[in-house]
Amino acid sequence: MKSTGMVRKVDELGRIVLPISIRQNMGIGARDSVEIFTDENRIILQKYQSSCIFCNNADDLTYFNDQRICRECLEKLKKLN
Repeated sequence: MKSTGMVRKVDELGRIVLPISIRQNMGIGARDSVEIFTDENRIILQKYQSSCIFCNNADDLTYFNDQRICRECLEKLKKLN
């Protein structure tokens, strides 16, 4: 995990502001959804994608290298090797 050196305070409603440089780097725009994960004592934010990154299929999704991918595209990737 890469440290940015940026620190933000949580406001009284539990909100934080993500710096614009991080939003731009991660492709997060205004009104985009962000998925929240926890890993022991860490909070992980990720731009939410509800479909396969290759074909936009929303059925039978799994994770491949932290990206959502459908089984059909995953099988195609396996055949490339």
